[in-house]
Amino acid sequence: MSERALLVGVDLGRKNDWPMDQILAELRELVIACQGNPLDSIICRVARPTPNFLIGSGKVQEIINFCQGQDVDTVIFSHDLKGSQQRNLEESIQRKTVDRTQLILDIFSRRAKSQEGKMQVELVQLQYLLPRLVGKGMELSRPGGGIGTLGPGETKLETDRRKISARITKLKQDLKALSAERQLKRKKRKGLKLPSISLVGYTNAGKSTLLNRLTRSSEPVHDGLFTTLDSVSRGFFLPNHQKVVLSDTVGFMHQLPHHLIEAFQATLEEVQEADLLLHVLDVSHPNFRSLQEAVKDVLKELGALDKPRITVLNKMDRLSDKALVHEFENFDEPVAISALTGENVPRLLEKISELLMGGLVKLELSIPLQRMDLMNLIHREGQVHSLKYSSRTVRVRATLPPRIAGQVGEYIIS
Repeated sequence: MSERALLVGVDLGRKNDWPMDQILAELRELVIACQGNPLDSIICRVARPTPNFLIGSGKVQEIINFCQGQDVDTVIFSHDLKGSQQRNLEESIQRKTVDRTQLILDIFSRRAKSQEGKMQVELVQLQYLLPRLVGKGMELSRPGGGIGTLGPGETKLETDRRKISARITKLKQDLKALSAERQLKRKKRKGLKLPSISLVGYTNAGKSTLLNRLTRSSEPVHDGLFTTLDSVSRGFFLPNHQKVVLSDTVGFMHQLPHHLIEAFQATLEEVQEADLLLHVLDVSHPNFRSLQEAVKDVLKELGALDKPRITVLNKMDRLSDKALVHEFENFDEPVAISALTGENVPRLLEKISELLMGGLVKLELSIPLQRMDLMNLIHREGQVHSLKYSSRTVRVRATLPPRIAGQVGEYIIS
């Protein structure tokens, strides 16, 4: 049976923040992703946060009345709560109380599949738990499960600070070792001069669907938040026969908890090291421009905002008026597609080729007939423009990656 939840939107009146209706709409999606049932919402406008409850006592009483009348199981706040505030609210409301970060961590606990993904989630959970160990109330004894109760493995919430700190240190060391392994793989790719492309975007923008479309893979795809936590890299060839590596990783979100970005730093290094970013944007979303800005905020925190970037305007198949695409021309290198149907994907591949062409070399070569292995290499790794056979050689004009140009250098016609 789904857990019945009351959503509490906390409006602190800060400038440049999302409108409350957008915040609550996303909070509903997060609750549904946790298999909860969002019954209703209450908005609390707070001029000055109170130390005891964050919100005013009048709103606390309103929440109590609603919970009693609607048989609410859980109260979920859009704003992070301090440990003491959470304890005081639970004692007053007599209901489990969860904040937005706990909700996101709950989803990550459900989604983590690989060893590295589980370690990353456990790390951020413990970092969130550590400052909340002292004086916790009802949430220390939640044997019944449900939203906000999926803990890091078998770790008991009563574990003391020393043990948790030691576990955090161990997890950081293990993740650092995995990061070193990934760096070796990246170094090998760079040695082969393979351009790297990284998919970035808001959660549920369609990145995994696009990865499957471009690389002919079959990675799991679900319509929901944070369905991909583990970094995935696949190689494929562009229309000009240039081989590239495409990587996908965890989706971004508005005000993504800092600890989350820190814990997933190892996998997000793919973004930092990429030669080109594909920013996948769900243009069917009513607030897609806000989603775009949220992704830019995370890219800025990662130091990747200035990287070459194509804005992939995805889910065009969901737009009733395709003429709206002309309103998107002010985006960075925009290409409107549908990763699901394949609509306009060839144009995206052309755009990728155009932006990566700076690393290619146009050459005219005279290849001996006995070196057909080199001709096979040129056909496989480059783009052949013309061929002319003679009795002893093949004269070929082609565009090649630098690493291939180096292997045929002695046959270049000056």
